[in-house]
Amino acid sequence: MTPIVRLLLQRIGISLIVLVGVSFLIFAIARVIPGDPARIALGPNATPAAVAALRAQLHLDDSFLTQYGYFLGGLFHGDLGISLYTNRPVIRDIAQFLPATLELVIVAGIMMVGFGLPLGIMAARHRGRFLDHLTRIISLLTVSAPGFVWAVVLMLVFAYFLPIFPIAGRISDSYDIPSASGFLLIDTLIAGNFSAFGNALWHVILPAFALALAGIGQTARLIRANMVETYGKPYIEMAEAYGFPERKIARKYALRPSMIPSLTVIGLDFASMLGNAFLIETVFAWPGLSRYGVAVILRKDLNGIIGTVLVIAAMFLIVNIVVDLMVSFVNPRIRLAEGRT
Repeated sequence: MTPIVRLLLQRIGISLIVLVGVSFLIFAIARVIPGDPARIALGPNATPAAVAALRAQLHLDDSFLTQYGYFLGGLFHGDLGISLYTNRPVIRDIAQFLPATLELVIVAGIMMVGFGLPLGIMAARHRGRFLDHLTRIISLLTVSAPGFVWAVVLMLVFAYFLPIFPIAGRISDSYDIPSASGFLLIDTLIAGNFSAFGNALWHVILPAFALALAGIGQTARLIRANMVETYGKPYIEMAEAYGFPERKIARKYALRPSMIPSLTVIGLDFASMLGNAFLIETVFAWPGLSRYGVAVILRKDLNGIIGTVLVIAAMFLIVNIVVDLMVSFVNPRIRLAEGRT
């Protein structure tokens, strides 16, 4: 068994244990939230008999361990129960809303790396000079302000005062695109409708940039700090003494070692976007899983709450596994160490 395969199996095993722990924790928290889910679902005018019937259907009168046993049994069969918010299977709701959130997060992740990495490299190359100071100020501003603040600011500037970008939704109502995957950017390309693709891309840019701003600043700061430290290494000084081009030194000798400690944090920032997206989705009326999660929390939809949290936790763990594999690929010492354990 190769070290990479062994590392992958170890991470998958640990992730499954973590998911079980998360399911138990969120199940317990959801059960102690004040309010009767059956009464909330049926409304204040429902008869006591109807409320009692729904409580029996949801096993709310059973003991906590019995309820958790029913939940695990359904989970192993791919059944997360019926949502009291939409009256549909939770798994169907997740399948409908998750692609929109993933599309938003993936575009935001591309922006985070696409803008943050060059900013960090530029700041490190011009360390101590004007561009370095400017980049550090911008990074500090993006990290300090919450994402929803930037969402409101961007909406006011680029959708209201300068009506460049659309203000809400994923695509204009004039387009009717068959949903093959749930990812509009992919579905429009599959349909060969490049006008709809451009429209969907135009809709996602502003919310994705608002979601990515904090990650852009964090990535720039990390890359800059690690590259400045790497520039002090003897082999960098030797490369400079031999007259190697500055671009080559920055790209080949300073950036790659600096990426090793930065990859983990960048990966965690990317994964955290799944949880942070709920405010962005609310501001931009983005029909994603995070917005759905807010709705089920407000209505104490236990099945919807647990399903949403489990999916976000699973996505977080998947990103962590991918980051671990990338770090082991970039740094062979980690891969070899895993192979000896």
